[in-house]
Formats: sequence, structure tokens, C-alpha cells
Amino acid sequence: MKKYRIHRFDLRMTTDQHKLEDFLNSLEGEVIAIVPNVTPVPATFVNFLLIVEKLG
Repeated sequence: MKKYRIHRFDLRMTTDQHKLEDFLNSLEGEVIAIVPNVTPVPATFVNFLLIVEKLG
């Protein structure tokens, strides 16, 4: 049976690129998907990501 872990990564898209890079590089498994949570209009932005990791 394959096992998966889902991580929530809170971020500000304009400032947290290096934090996201460090987080992704620290994962032990394979990243299967990155799903952004997009806020509705009028101020559309991404406030967190769901990252799906497949464990070995």
C-alpha cells in the first residue's frame, strides 16, 4: 500500500520563495502535487499550499 503525507505550507508569494525551496528540499519522499489555495477577488493571492508527498 502506498502512503502519502499532505503538508500545509503557509506563505506570502512575494517573500517566501527561499522558505518553500528549503522545505521542498527537506522532504524525504517524492512530491506528487502542489495545490495552491487562491483567495477570492478582489485581492486575489495564494495564502497557503497543500503539498502531497508520496512516502517510500
